[in-house]
Amino acid sequence: MSPRRGNTAGRVDRTRTIRFTFDGKPLTGHAGDTLASALLANGISLMARSFKYHRPRGVLTAGIDEPSALVTVLNGEEREPNIPATMLEIYDGLVAVSQNRFPSLAFDVGAANGLAGKAISAGFYYKTFMGPVVGPLKGTRFWMFCEHFIRRAAGLGSAGTAPDSSRYERMYAFCDVLVVGSGPAGLMAAKAASENGARVILAELDSRFGGSANWSGERIDSLPAADWVADTVRDLSGRDNVRLLPRTTVWGYYDNNGLAALERVTDHKEKPGKGEPRHRHWSIRAGTIVLATGAFERPLVFPGNDRPGVLLASAAQRYASEFGVLPGEKVAVFANNDGAYAAAKALRDAGASISAIVDVRADISPAARAIASSVGGQLLLRHAVVATEGGKHVSGIKVQGFDLASRALTGEARHLDADCLIVSGGWSPVIHLASQAGAAPKWDDALQAFLPPEPWQKWIGAGAFNGSLTTAEALAEGFSAGLRAVGATGNADETLDVGDAAPSSAPAAVFEIPAKGKAFVDLQHDVTADDVRLAHREGFISVEHLKRYTTLGMATDQGKTSNVPGLAIMAETLGKPIPEVGTTRFRPPFAAVSIGSLAAERYGDIKPERLTPMHDWHVAQGAKMYAAGLWFRPQIYGKPGETVEQAYVRETKTTRETAGIVDVSTLGKIAVQGPDAAELLDRVYTNMFSTLAVNKARYGLMLREEGIAFDDGTTWRLGEHDFLMTTTTANAGKVMQHLEYYLDVVWPDLKVHVTSVTDQWAGAAIGGPKAREILATVVTGTPVDNAALPFMGIVSGEIAGVPVKICRLSFSGEMAFEVYSGAGHGTHVWEALIEAGKPFGMVPYGLEALGTMRIEKGHVTGAEIDGRTTAHDLHLDWMLSKKKPFIGSNMLGREGLVAEDRLSLVGLVSLDSRPLNGGSHVVEQVDEANPRHSIGHITAVCYSPSLGKYIGLALVKGGKARHGARAFVSDPLRKRFGPVEIVSHHFFDPEGNRMHG
Repeated sequence: MSPRRGNTAGRVDRTRTIRFTFDGKPLTGHAGDTLASALLANGISLMARSFKYHRPRGVLTAGIDEPSALVTVLNGEEREPNIPATMLEIYDGLVAVSQNRFPSLAFDVGAANGLAGKAISAGFYYKTFMGPVVGPLKGTRFWMFCEHFIRRAAGLGSAGTAPDSSRYERMYAFCDVLVVGSGPAGLMAAKAASENGARVILAELDSRFGGSANWSGERIDSLPAADWVADTVRDLSGRDNVRLLPRTTVWGYYDNNGLAALERVTDHKEKPGKGEPRHRHWSIRAGTIVLATGAFERPLVFPGNDRPGVLLASAAQRYASEFGVLPGEKVAVFANNDGAYAAAKALRDAGASISAIVDVRADISPAARAIASSVGGQLLLRHAVVATEGGKHVSGIKVQGFDLASRALTGEARHLDADCLIVSGGWSPVIHLASQAGAAPKWDDALQAFLPPEPWQKWIGAGAFNGSLTTAEALAEGFSAGLRAVGATGNADETLDVGDAAPSSAPAAVFEIPAKGKAFVDLQHDVTADDVRLAHREGFISVEHLKRYTTLGMATDQGKTSNVPGLAIMAETLGKPIPEVGTTRFRPPFAAVSIGSLAAERYGDIKPERLTPMHDWHVAQGAKMYAAGLWFRPQIYGKPGETVEQAYVRETKTTRETAGIVDVSTLGKIAVQGPDAAELLDRVYTNMFSTLAVNKARYGLMLREEGIAFDDGTTWRLGEHDFLMTTTTANAGKVMQHLEYYLDVVWPDLKVHVTSVTDQWAGAAIGGPKAREILATVVTGTPVDNAALPFMGIVSGEIAGVPVKICRLSFSGEMAFEVYSGAGHGTHVWEALIEAGKPFGMVPYGLEALGTMRIEKGHVTGAEIDGRTTAHDLHLDWMLSKKKPFIGSNMLGREGLVAEDRLSLVGLVSLDSRPLNGGSHVVEQVDEANPRHSIGHITAVCYSPSLGKYIGLALVKGGKARHGARAFVSDPLRKRFGPVEIVSHHFFDPEGNRMHG
């Protein structure tokens, strides 16, 4: 094919020449070109090699559904593979290379794989390498020998190893209406919703808004469709309540109308502007979603359908109309619907010669027949293309008679000259996001396609997404969807003229032409029609099994072009209708997402860092930060010259003598809401919660099913059916999973909704003899005296103008209160409490002081609830209700769980005035040369300023029976041996008098 660029057609900027390279060859294009359109304009149709057979491949589509023309972009030592040439906007200095070939694209030795034929058909590696005996290579040894070579040959492009120098961002957005797709339907939806005052986000995956209106050649409202788009976008961009996001792919639809999107901010630029990221990841929460994602044109399956120069009819029309590029000079058309005729007309108008229109149907509409007459060339009804000819590009096609009723070929095949073949097998609505949102799609016989399911979440479909393939339908449905999204009513302006109706795109039910030769269903993975039938013969009759055995619809394709043809062939093989066979569940991501954008600002970290709302305050006050799981918390607020021990002893003493404040925002917080919320809590906790009064809290213990302690914490009853559960910091995620499992699997009848709200609340615990006085000076809207706020009571008030919830409970053993506010107000409330506490000498304290006070009181944490201990072991058996069953209750009497020699909680006091080490063993007799005979281990240690001694908690055999006995610590790794006394774990104020004031 010779270079072919028109002088006037298209919307590229011919005044700007862009220089780039492909496989080292310098080339030029124009601003607005994609790499695919620029390569076609330069006469390059061979762009890639296929996955398995290394067959020559060109471009099939003009958008994100491109399965074949994948390239690698080089930026110095960095490389990014598997970028669709159809989505890559060219820029000065772009360096792109083809992939999956050696030594070159034109001559690839891997093409020898094509000679292997059926030997490397679907699943060949399972059958060939997993068990044959070849000399000494028996069983899996043969696979292990071959695996190295298989893995080197597998895959598409090669990922780079150089560090990524790009910067990424993440954004969180909230809107009333999110419109996905900016074709005529999406633009009308955004316009209607925004005119009614809604906050609207319009996301478009292409660089240019408008979708098919940019290349359809139609007229809208008496204007060329592209001009109407420009006017509408200009109008929307001037509205304060509309955010336009071009180059933004919405790739995931999650619960509660949460959607994930990737904005390609600078992929089209030679150099990013100051402060610009490469990609920006959006997490969007929307009131209503309008899905105007359009439809993908499907290919037909016939031998040679993968040869460069074979492309979809709509793609050819788009290249000609939007980019001013002809994919060929002598074009043949092969279709099963009227829609391809519009593409033939567009190509003819752009200067191409139409050699033939081949249609499997016996009759076509008058509109299609009129187009066929106007474009010239042969009109071959009841015919099919049975082969393409040529080497690395189409040089001709073979056609043969075709009987639609019997699906049989008739007569003899004959040759037709053509250097390009455009095909259309009908249209498949892009229902990926709707499928992700829940429910199975519905089959439509008229369109021979799957339509979106009934909404399980709050979304509305419009246009081709609904199977409405005309522009008039798209405009009307888009306008209606925009109004419905905001609760308004009305119809689209009846004077909106859309010109002559386009030919119908409803196809004949033909997906495959039964001719001899390799006919590809999935061009990305070299899956042929014979592979689908082979999978059936070998027992893979489920669509999910078919997908995995043949790799049909995997990787970047995700069923965009291959799904329906593959299912149709499988259905025919099974002798069942397509809807009965069903379809695979579309899963996120809809399109490839850069890992850098997911990591965003946390790029380079091994794990995410979670910071409380008051983090910056802690750092500014000189706090030494400490990693507690994923959270960063203050360890101490050290003064100059202080050791860690001196700092936490000072903080502990001050808290016990006057008051202290600690950041407890990291506690897990779960909203448990619904008519059966109290019933759920009765089942998961060992004690009763249904009897808990509103505005009261209760300490609770959870067990696992086998009776082992799982987590503890307080739960607040905020309303009749509204509870706030708190968990330990480390177990927040596990408890959430625990609750969701039981609600989803064991008790699905319970009417309860659980929501993780850990990050929504900032928490501060203020404790000590002066705690109530301090609160009284700063809290408004509620008294905090003993009558209003008794132990475990809850009140609502304000601190510094911010609404707060206050609960009187204690982890330190002192009179204490937990104050919760919205996370965004956390620092403001914290600083107000700090100011109120200054006259009383209150200090902030960190984890070390917190741990010291809890050890002095004998309170348990994850160190003691270690997955092996029971409520009896931890002396929490007083919490085991005898009035109700609960998770784990049936197992509490097991012999092993009540044995007298079980490890149980005790306190230890160092008798040699030396620090103890966590993890040390407890022994009855020390044998430093041969440490042995452990009777337990230490779980937590500190210096107790209240006792003036080094103390610790331990799990020891016999527990209470050993109180008052002497033992020894044995820590051979740290060379620490010495005597201890075993005592009660309640070291300080065992009666709890200080806590009650």
